Amino acid sequence: MLAKRIIPCLDVRDGKVVKGVNFVGIKEVGDPVECAMEYDRQGADEITFLDITATHEGRGTMLEVVRRTAKNVFVPLTVGGGIRTVEDFQVILRAGADKVSVNSAAVKDPELIREAAGRFGSQCVVAAIDARRTADGSFTVVVHGGRIDTGRDAIAWARSCEQLGAGEILLTSMDADGTREGFDIELLNAVTQVVSIPVIASGGCGKLEHFSQVFEQSGADAALAASLFHFRELTVKQVKQQLADHKIPVRR
Repeated sequence: MLAKRIIPCLDVRDGKVVKGVNFVGIKEVGDPVECAMEYDRQGADEITFLDITATHEGRGTMLEVVRRTAKNVFVPLTVGGGIRTVEDFQVILRAGADKVSVNSAAVKDPELIREAAGRFGSQCVVAAIDARRTADGSFTVVVHGGRIDTGRDAIAWARSCEQLGAGEILLTSMDADGTREGFDIELLNAVTQVVSIPVIASGGCGKLEHFSQVFEQSGADAALAASLFHFRELTVKQVKQQLADHKIPVRR
């Protein structure tokens, strides 16, 4: 079995982390490069930056963050937010990112995934899917932070993303997000049963046990969290120790 990955996520706006951090010794509270270096020291397998400014006007600041991070951090770096074109992929990859995450623009124009995968390789393309449960128990794709329901079936869309060339799926449960009650196991299993590419679990993690649960009870390949790590409620090292104690393979 491949080692499971633990991925801290940093929401970045105008060059600063916006969910707040509580690291001791960080020179500038909220500096994403400093935070990424701290996670690298803790043993994170990858780091994800989400540019929530997500405008072309603000992209220069984010690109500088990516360049500085790539020089100081030696784990894969994924960048998402405001990705609309293949040219956006190219600019972010050239700045030093290893992968680019695309969400709303791919829902609007699925060919974006195919074009990006054809040009840069599937390993560079992460399809981010935000899903919400409907009254009948199915899952639909939502965009714009969950405010707009596209009506598209989330499971079918995940399958399409793989067929179009995405190398990975970042799957966020909008029902679980922010609840701290655990990852959405049902959603994760529904998706991992129909795709063969790695799926990253996102949304709902609130305590240490949730990490072992998501790997024991679903087919997820990685788990992503933000606030738990930012506020030092848990470190990546603690999570990996707990997974090892549960006989779940991790990179040490």
